[in-house]
Amino acid sequence: MLHRFLLLVLLTLATPLALADALKVGVSPDYPPLAFQQDGRVMGIEADNVRAVSEVIGRQMKFVPMPFDKLLPALLAGQIDVIMSGFSVTEERARQVSFSDPYMRMGQMAIMHKDKVARFAQPWSVYREGVRIGVEPGTTGAAFAEKELKDAEIAYYTDAAAAFEGLRKDQIDLYIHDAPTSWLLATTSENSDLISLYSPLTDEMLAWAVRKDDDALLAELNRALGLMKQNGSLRYILNRWIPVTVEVR
Repeated sequence: MLHRFLLLVLLTLATPLALADALKVGVSPDYPPLAFQQDGRVMGIEADNVRAVSEVIGRQMKFVPMPFDKLLPALLAGQIDVIMSGFSVTEERARQVSFSDPYMRMGQMAIMHKDKVARFAQPWSVYREGVRIGVEPGTTGAAFAEKELKDAEIAYYTDAAAAFEGLRKDQIDLYIHDAPTSWLLATTSENSDLISLYSPLTDEMLAWAVRKDDDALLAELNRALGLMKQNGSLRYILNRWIPVTVEVR
């Protein structure tokens, strides 16, 4: 259904690059609804973005799955051509790569066990002294906690599943992670004992990243993204996967 829709709105916009070598797209498929694996396939927002961009630029794009912390080194080493994996724009990253125009605005959110709603119902409660915060190393959530929550006790978890168990076992009070992790709570029943504080703690943009010297590819990505915004296909993709309203930029 999605592929047919995108073909209808994008087919006449394709350029004659189909015979070029396939672009290698770095993705960390453990981040629903942005990117995840199902039945051996990469699914989610970024997977649909890749298919849409491929249609516009007329070039094949091949996923190269890897852990999130390997994406940037792989790009800089030339092992992949572009990162399309829920990658937040930061000053530090921008010194190493060139970012496309952003395709979505989001932020970090705090997740808690429902037993603690009364204590942490207000956004300011995150800043209390002695709050036990869980984060994932190398993420913008970790950077936020380390910089802004000086009075917190910070614990590190390898992924959201481990942090959720930390919440259940009362090892931490809050888990801070990107908004998609909170959106996922709204669409699944397996974590019904957890709830998100839906007020964003940060203001972040998601974009795609290429090497600094790859101006041609960057221009193609921005052209494709502009068309996706104009013809509604980007909004279609976001609405397909996200149960709450987000801002397209």
